Amino acid sequence: MTDNTGRQYKINIDPRILELLGPSLYTNIYFVLAELVANSYDANASNVYIIQKENSIIVEDDGTGMSYNAGDIEKYLNVAIETRTNDKESYTVDGSRKKIGRKGVGKLAALAVSENVLVMTVKNRDKSGFVLSRHVGKNHELRALSDVEIKFEEIVDQGTSIVMTNPQYGMHKTTDAVKNNLLKIFPLVNEKFKIHLLRGGEKITIDSFDNEIVKALGALITFGDEFECLAKVFDSKLAEKGEIEKKLLKTENSVHFPVRLKNKAGEEKDYDLEIKGWIGAYRTTRDRKKDPGDFPDNFISLLSNSKLGEYNILPLVGKNRLPEVYIVGQLHIDLFEETELHDMALSNRQGYKTDDPRYQTVIDYVRDNLLPRIVAMREMYADHQKKIRDKDRNDQKKRDEEELRKRVDEYRSSASKNASKKIAGILGKDTPKDVEEVISAEMNNAFPLMGLKQRVDSNKKKILISHYSGDKALCDVIEKMLVFNNVPEEDIIYTSSDNVDSGIPAGAHLFEYLRDYFVDSYSDKKIFVIYVTSENMAKEWNPVTEVGAGWITESKHQIFTINDYRPLRPLDIDLLWHKSNKKGDHISMSTRQFDEFIKKILYICTEIGFSVKDKTSNKEELRRYVKVV
Repeated sequence: MTDNTGRQYKINIDPRILELLGPSLYTNIYFVLAELVANSYDANASNVYIIQKENSIIVEDDGTGMSYNAGDIEKYLNVAIETRTNDKESYTVDGSRKKIGRKGVGKLAALAVSENVLVMTVKNRDKSGFVLSRHVGKNHELRALSDVEIKFEEIVDQGTSIVMTNPQYGMHKTTDAVKNNLLKIFPLVNEKFKIHLLRGGEKITIDSFDNEIVKALGALITFGDEFECLAKVFDSKLAEKGEIEKKLLKTENSVHFPVRLKNKAGEEKDYDLEIKGWIGAYRTTRDRKKDPGDFPDNFISLLSNSKLGEYNILPLVGKNRLPEVYIVGQLHIDLFEETELHDMALSNRQGYKTDDPRYQTVIDYVRDNLLPRIVAMREMYADHQKKIRDKDRNDQKKRDEEELRKRVDEYRSSASKNASKKIAGILGKDTPKDVEEVISAEMNNAFPLMGLKQRVDSNKKKILISHYSGDKALCDVIEKMLVFNNVPEEDIIYTSSDNVDSGIPAGAHLFEYLRDYFVDSYSDKKIFVIYVTSENMAKEWNPVTEVGAGWITESKHQIFTINDYRPLRPLDIDLLWHKSNKKGDHISMSTRQFDEFIKKILYICTEIGFSVKDKTSNKEELRRYVKVV
């Protein structure tokens, strides 16, 4: 269909491909936005506007725009034709920026969000517009937009506007959430390239890397001069820093690996694979990822030419250990986008070809060197923090317990003396019923003295995971699911945990701690015990004594068994216990036991007063750690 000037807009791709590829090419609104923003970057834009309206999401820029008469539109509609074939094409028109795009399919990104996308552009007063659609006729023609239909929100002289009508994906309710997610996958913003978010009268401008992530870290390693500036905003927030702060912050040179690769011409050449960027560890994960649609906050991203190539390689390089939930990083490897080499990015820009030597080199380095280093730094931070916190908490607990003892004694003395005086005054005149009422009234008057009990109770650990160290694999799963359901690590006693917060105060002995705070105490708050029982557990002295400790404190408990072991008394074997199968470090469960495991975890968390997540979320999380057979 032509516009009022007789212009035709024809796309050079089979319409059936658009129907199939459009809705499945990208899996997340933010990947789509990042692709469109990247196109704006390549168009030499200084400003990109992401505008949300009632029935549309608009990405508009003040870049070079496109001219129909100059052939820009025809080039734009040539889909899947490589846009970078030589060094000259690797840079923008004025040579100031290295181009991000390469495959020529980013323009289809918007079709993952909308069936019909309005493309409007102006360059040198040459205004054009058409509808990019999933449903195109056999003649490959797109509907042209009239001059009246071509309207821009922010730009005046030149630029391009992509309007996703009736979007099938939505953005977050808050502009801050949109900003945070977008920055995770497109961190290339500065004074010369700004992203503006507009919605409902609210406007936020992003013109710098989000330092809030770095400010939340307890450990940080930077690579390369351009990322050394992040060290200036780093602060471990430890109460006692000293030499430990120097061990938690490393500013290093970029990392280089020589690699021999075959280029597109079939020639073997030596290349320098340089890794720049940063990696860190959060001080805490609490209150992060508040919305299910947020990108995970623990990730290691791979970027090339400052654009996201793969959001998270952590599942590939990690060992699924608890400390890895604290890890975050962005690694930049521009060799991944070297023009003279074969393209290693997947078509949807959400990953790389895993058999490429460049990719394998980076994965090996992160898995064998970088990740273990940052995990060790996080454990160093946590250990130091725990020593300080445990000392303060333990001192406070003792002060509170002593104060409680003192007030209980005052209560006893005060109540008995006052009651005795009043009883003496009424003997012979009133009935025993009156005496009861007087004593009851005086005890009630003294109850305010007991206000400290709640604080004493709140300072105590809530859960003990009693176990044999060789059964750590199942215990780790239990701990992860407790933490997933909002139980703080510091409320758990689990002596084999990789998390230093899940332990008793530094220097204390488990049984002394239990005796001080759960037996020899005026507080009646009990600890909930999770018993992980097995053949080996029954033969080990420490786990057996923990069973005894739980019995002495009359604690509520739940039982998780391994393989075919049957628990014995004094455990409450009338309870329905849970059975897991363990082979090496791998845990499996039947479908019924999988559901039962979740029920028990939710019961435990609810019983001790924590707000749990829904069953569906719990099932998704548990499947990360166990195999259902």
